Amino acid sequence: MTDPTTAPTPDAAERDELIALLDKHRALFLVTARGLTEEQARLTPTVSALSIGGLIKHVSATEAGWLDFIERGAPDQGGPDWDNLSASAYEAFANGFRLLPEETLADTITAYEEVAARATRLARTVDLGQVHPLPEAPWFDHESWSNRRVLVHLIAETAQHAGHADIIRETIDGQRTMG
Repeated sequence: MTDPTTAPTPDAAERDELIALLDKHRALFLVTARGLTEEQARLTPTVSALSIGGLIKHVSATEAGWLDFIERGAPDQGGPDWDNLSASAYEAFANGFRLLPEETLADTITAYEEVAARATRLARTVDLGQVHPLPEAPWFDHESWSNRRVLVHLIAETAQHAGHADIIRETIDGQRTMG
């Protein structure tokens, strides 16, 4: 029989599960970058415009944005007008998916690891049930998400992009993350 004084509480167990899943998918994601040169990290060898370095940069920025959402809710001001993006706004958006000449893969991975550590700290401490209205965007329909749902979304986002990166890496040199 389990000693109730040492067994994790249901809340702690849930937090451990969320963190373990994030850690697992992050590790698989970062395997795709292991041993790449700067040039290889920027390659877009599939029909997609995505590169491994760009994906890591994108996931890091996206996760940081969701962590800001957990801590402060949606920004007060409206987001971009997605139907009428200026050329410079579109270029800035597109640059979020690629390594720029002054950016390195190593620095991008370090930034990603810092965001990951922040997410782990928040996952251990925030009220998972706290709900925030989502920001205005064409893909949200006046929804609200709990902090729990945001963390689950980060797991899905990381896993999805790890799959993208795995295909890119296999195209570059045949390396596969999982066999």
